[in-house]
Amino acid sequence: MKRIRNTFEALRGAGKKALIPYITPEFPQKGMTVPLLLALEEAGADLIEIGIPFSDPLADGETIQHSSELALRNGASIAVILQAVREFRKGSELPLLLMGYMNPILRFGTEKFLIACHDAGIDGVIIPDLPPEEATQFKEWSGRHHVSNVFLIAPTTPAPRIRQIDDLSTDFSYCVSITGVTGARTQLGEEEAFTQFMQTMRANAKKAFVVGFGISRPEHVANVWRYADGAVVGSALVKVLGSCRSPGEATAAAKQFLLSLRPT
Repeated sequence: MKRIRNTFEALRGAGKKALIPYITPEFPQKGMTVPLLLALEEAGADLIEIGIPFSDPLADGETIQHSSELALRNGASIAVILQAVREFRKGSELPLLLMGYMNPILRFGTEKFLIACHDAGIDGVIIPDLPPEEATQFKEWSGRHHVSNVFLIAPTTPAPRIRQIDDLSTDFSYCVSITGVTGARTQLGEEEAFTQFMQTMRANAKKAFVVGFGISRPEHVANVWRYADGAVVGSALVKVLGSCRSPGEATAAAKQFLLSLRPT
């Protein structure tokens, strides 16, 4: 949790915003998790999200669904992901978050999962299908084992609930730019509606907040950074990696793509 908090405080102090890539582990090839984490850190990632592949990812669009299927074939599992994180932690203090669904976590054992996350060096978790109202026990265990909770806020969320979710999130909240599933888009929904959502967030959130879903271009990042503390890029990066046919090509493409997203 300290790594997350320190990162946002340092960025705010420098007048900067976070760029947060998302990867599907063990994709596009088996054994690619650590090389991609290292490549993205080298390219200037401020935090990194790592997906937990699942056969029924209800919040994800076609791109991440397909990457999850391939990752599962390549042996991706919670245990494999955490081993990759342990390897990455030998030389890095970059904040890492896991984003996944409750089913694999329940199968692993919820408190056991949070203990394993902390021991491996995971800083926080994002669980799209865990409503805040049902997260009391999860939050208690997360706090006990020093793992940050990040809850999602949709564009349709009224101000009182924004304040509630902001209060429940440990270090920052995750705003979904549009209603729907993940996927690269040409624009972040209707401009007026997005602006109103961001203004409502800024007026009601006390903690940092980031925006994800649909971000694929530097102008999207620039627009998000006008209001939020960070921009999350997932499907667009996963799509780029999906066309890579070798580990070297994948790491080079990841670095180039992330560097290209920073507004000039």
